[in-house]
Amino acid sequence: MQLTSFTDYSLRVLIFLAVQKRSSISVIAKTYGISRNHIVKVVHNLSKIGYVKTVQGRGGGISLAMSAEKINLKNLVVQTENFYIVECFQPQGKCKITNVCKLQNILYEAKNSFLDTLEKYSLQDIVNNENEIKQAFK
Repeated sequence: MQLTSFTDYSLRVLIFLAVQKRSSISVIAKTYGISRNHIVKVVHNLSKIGYVKTVQGRGGGISLAMSAEKINLKNLVVQTENFYIVECFQPQGKCKITNVCKLQNILYEAKNSFLDTLEKYSLQDIVNNENEIKQAFK
């Protein structure tokens, strides 16, 4: 299974903020070598769904809206990812064998196993080596 860049970038922004506490879009984009426009979209969405808070003006920036322990990886991925793994997962899918094909059930089971694993972890589990992560950002 492969996550979209949007989910990947969402995770990276949250990791960065968990370690650095507060930052700006420009700093995050430069640190990861990701387009500022992509980070703007990611931060906007993370703010909308309640994971980050943004403060405008001097002394402002982006920070986590809750503790890293409260950010469950499954919840984040479900909110940022498109799980239409194959066409038959889409509401308007046009595959001719959807009604008789066993692939949909197998992939559904695999997706649920993936999400069940993510449910066991929080953002805090990713950043337990905070000092090493800070060093890697330099």
